[in-house]
Amino acid sequence: MALLHAGIEPTVLALWLGHASPASTRPYIHADMALKQQAADRLAPPGVRPGRYRAPDELLAFLAGL
Repeated sequence: MALLHAGIEPTVLALWLGHASPASTRPYIHADMALKQQAADRLAPPGVRPGRYRAPDELLAFLAGL
């Protein structure tokens, strides 16, 4: 995972690990929360700051009261 975080392509990792194909490496690569957040940040529309949504306390209180 550290190599993926450093930007190493999965195909290169497959070669380094001696796998027959990149497809045989996929079961060993599990996206952690940091990788998932990076992927979600790439989907942010223009003008929207990437990052996790933090609901305001008023909204949380309203939802808790339902």
